[in-house]
Amino acid sequence: MKSTLEMFVKVLYLPFFLIVGNGFAIYMAEQDYSKLALVAWVGLLIAVSFLIEQWMPFSPEFNKPQADSGRDVIHALVNESLSIVGVLSVPIIASFIPFNSIWPSYAPLWLQVLLAVIIADIGITLAHYASHRYSALWQLHAVHHSVKRMYGFNGLMKHPLHQTIETLAGTAPLLLMGAPQEVLLLLVVAVVIQLLLQHSNVAYFAGPLRSVLAINQVHRFHHLNTAKEGDVNFGLFTTLTDHLLGTAYYDKERVIRSEDLGIGTAPDYPVAYISQMLAPFKRIS
Repeated sequence: MKSTLEMFVKVLYLPFFLIVGNGFAIYMAEQDYSKLALVAWVGLLIAVSFLIEQWMPFSPEFNKPQADSGRDVIHALVNESLSIVGVLSVPIIASFIPFNSIWPSYAPLWLQVLLAVIIADIGITLAHYASHRYSALWQLHAVHHSVKRMYGFNGLMKHPLHQTIETLAGTAPLLLMGAPQEVLLLLVVAVVIQLLLQHSNVAYFAGPLRSVLAINQVHRFHHLNTAKEGDVNFGLFTTLTDHLLGTAYYDKERVIRSEDLGIGTAPDYPVAYISQMLAPFKRIS
């Protein structure tokens, strides 16, 4: 009975977060639910991901805290607060854009969100790719790569300066096109859900979608601790840009463990939050 239930959860995990998670958020926006209700929905999704990771983990060792749990909570609170502030600033930003809106506001809201995801995915992926090519960006991005375990919440672990760079790369085209605040808010929700999926410690079933979606099975290779192995799979939502860049990679025989993660040239990278905020200004290889 237990094995049947676990298989059922593994099959439904990806569609639940992608379709139900985003779909209900879009429904809430259409029905004019408060933003606090939307935050509560995202919080519930995070809680569900935690519970399932504890119940049926891909790797039990990824569930063992490494003096990083409190730090990751701080990262999440700071970075998502910045995202919300950014969305609330959209009307002010839009007032400075000297173009008429070309955003298809007449389209169903779900289609507008999907368009925003596709456009943002390209910009964020390219910024991510550049962060592995240019030293100044890498110093900031290294904070995220210092993780020694893969679980849903550490997808939100980023230096706020680097998150700002990636966010601008993904949202600048949307702002120029005149995307409304509502769509950008739902994009933030979609990003949080995707980061939960991408770093998830659940061996959920993806099937052929693995070659299209930037999910945990492919993203773990990006966190391998050497540039030779880890400079792959830069996509946030999809692997489409990776296929164009020639950086898409997956090896179904490779099992990735804690010792394979982190930064090979900086094995003692700081763990505490404040130390990680200062670390980019102390150059690493």
